[in-house]
Amino acid sequence: MSDNNVANGAIKNFIESKLKRFGEFTYSYMVLNKKNPSQMTIISNYPDEWVSIYRENNYQHIDPVVITALKRLSPFSWDENITINSSINLSKIFSYSKKYNIINGYTFVLHDYNSQLAMLSFMIDQERITEIEDIIEANKEKILMLLVSIHEKYVAYQEEVMQTSDAKHLVDKLIFSKRENEILYWASMGKTYQEIAVMLGVKTTTIKFHIGNVVKKLGVLNAKHAIRLGVELQLIKPVM
Repeated sequence: MSDNNVANGAIKNFIESKLKRFGEFTYSYMVLNKKNPSQMTIISNYPDEWVSIYRENNYQHIDPVVITALKRLSPFSWDENITINSSINLSKIFSYSKKYNIINGYTFVLHDYNSQLAMLSFMIDQERITEIEDIIEANKEKILMLLVSIHEKYVAYQEEVMQTSDAKHLVDKLIFSKRENEILYWASMGKTYQEIAVMLGVKTTTIKFHIGNVVKKLGVLNAKHAIRLGVELQLIKPVM
């Protein structure tokens, strides 16, 4: 089982244990990268078949609930007649969701510092509309704070996976030469190329050459990105 599956399973258990105090819900916790919406996580007790169809067809690109959430901070209710900008009806997705009784719902929204949109949505069963709406209305603040807690856990797992996979991969595969590390270290301390060249007794062109190699190794755009990544991932060793 992958790290992501373990993390998602833990978050699913957390969500369901916390929701019990409010009652029985059909829910969906979705995280969307706002810069690249194709990157999406769904943790839900919606029908598995529907979740698979949603993922395979990239419905997040046309889902009016998602499109509305991207421009909202406050929670909102929705149904098959939800419109965008009060004029464009994007109800195509509901023609499919009706088969799974996903017609009415309520969504809580959170935008984080990683340019991600987090949504906690509840499907409202036709036979329990009044009951569920009353529960949500009476517990809005608590449910919103629950979304904050859920998403904090998700981000923590996300960062942990990055540190144990991507960062470890870089450390293992991209071992800087002694000279590259020296230059990166002094550059991260705010020294200019000219100052580093004087300190190391080499030409400025030599400094630029090594920095160019580092940029290629890390697969970044420029020296600034290389230095920042080196610092963030702790790839640069202190020079004694």
